[in-house]
Amino acid sequence: MPTHASAEDAIAVSHRGAVARRLWAATYVKRLVITDTLIVAVAVLAAQWVRFGTFDVQVQSKAVSFVGYGLVTVVLIALWLSVLAIFRTRSPRVVGSGDEEYRRIISSTFWMFGVIAIVALLAGLDLARLYLAIALPTGLGGLLLGRWLWRRRVTRWRERGQLQTAVLVVGGERSIRDLIESFSRGTADGYHVVGACIPGSDGRRGGTIRSAGTEVPVLGSEIDVVAALEQTGADTVVITDTERVGHRGIRDLLWELEDSEIDLVVAPGIIDVSGPRLEMRPVAGLPLIHVEKPQYHGAKSFAKTAFDVVFSALVLLVASPLMIAVAIAIKLTSKGPVFYKSVRIGLDGQPFMMLKFRSMVDGADRNVAALMDRNEGAGVLFKLREDPRVTPVGRMLRRYSIDELPQFINVLRRDMSVVGPRPPLRREVAEYDGTVRRRLLVKPGMTGLWQVSGRSDLSWEESVRLDLSYVENWSMVGDLLIVVKTVRAVVAGAGAY
Repeated sequence: MPTHASAEDAIAVSHRGAVARRLWAATYVKRLVITDTLIVAVAVLAAQWVRFGTFDVQVQSKAVSFVGYGLVTVVLIALWLSVLAIFRTRSPRVVGSGDEEYRRIISSTFWMFGVIAIVALLAGLDLARLYLAIALPTGLGGLLLGRWLWRRRVTRWRERGQLQTAVLVVGGERSIRDLIESFSRGTADGYHVVGACIPGSDGRRGGTIRSAGTEVPVLGSEIDVVAALEQTGADTVVITDTERVGHRGIRDLLWELEDSEIDLVVAPGIIDVSGPRLEMRPVAGLPLIHVEKPQYHGAKSFAKTAFDVVFSALVLLVASPLMIAVAIAIKLTSKGPVFYKSVRIGLDGQPFMMLKFRSMVDGADRNVAALMDRNEGAGVLFKLREDPRVTPVGRMLRRYSIDELPQFINVLRRDMSVVGPRPPLRREVAEYDGTVRRRLLVKPGMTGLWQVSGRSDLSWEESVRLDLSYVENWSMVGDLLIVVKTVRAVVAGAGAY
């Protein structure tokens, strides 16, 4: 869809897009079923073959003597696929959406293996540990890889304007503009506003709302929603102004949409708070959304620390030959130390010495003031795309983030985490306001949402928004996904200088 499409064109495109999306969604889910079935079957059959070398072997059991691994394999495949369906891992609301889709796959898989362990214990079945140890990671890894490959394909389609979810927004003009802008940032999610209904006397037909380069037609007030849906072909209604629509208005709209395939979504106006912190609790007949406080300590923090230590030790062990080669290259090509040490501000505002491979000439920090007029960084950041202080070797190290490998030593020292907000300089922290200082509530990270969302190309406001969103909503599953995305960003070398 063109950026400045007219209202009539938007409605026509929306009609065609809504029909195409419904057909695509059904086809896509069928393809996921086939893909999941093949992956699970291959993983479990491979586990049996690797462990036993045959499909005709009995399970050791004190209670029964007729159970063979062939039967166990069939039951395991059927149970795994059933659990994936029970956890709605192929729901149209989550497929192609990223984190939530992966979380459901991981949760359902571990839940299933937990049930198997309990049943085997109660039934007296002595299942081979290697059999399960091969099936679990192979199948889970295959499922996640399969969904990632499918998601990449869907993302490419959506970035070209295809497979869009056509949205009709009901709310005030300001909230509609904010929603359009938010959807424009998440093009891979595929939500596109095609019409608006403004409650009250402001909802006059014929006007338009412009935001993020998109012009959206106003199609009436809250009483015109059904007619607007027929006119635009939208398949989702988003209510952003519940107070003006009222609970009776929402109830009546639910009843009107009951027999259709149109989704009704209520946007609570809570920005950058993820699903795990939101809990719906009925109170006195009202569905209230309770927002849990962010968790910075406790069991989650212990799990994060354990992951940091194990992951950093493994990376340093595997990357040690490369790090030795880099140290030699730096020493042979420029004067000065191998490592660059910089004072950064960490958890609770405590300073620490951050390590990096030196990628600039020795004493480069003394030349910052002379280059400040050429600063291309955002906000308080100093960035220069063609920085004359960077050495030829350093330019290559920076492109693929090899210069940051010594920071794993900082992680082992507990100064940093693998995933977290960007580690700021002292002069940057001095300019923080009260909001930005919330970055310091968790340890800074080697990577984070800022790293996988544009690296040095991000604006200051977007960098702050991503860091604060991470601070408020971090989870171990989210950290693992960020690590995977970081590897992709580093290999591509985009946004780094």
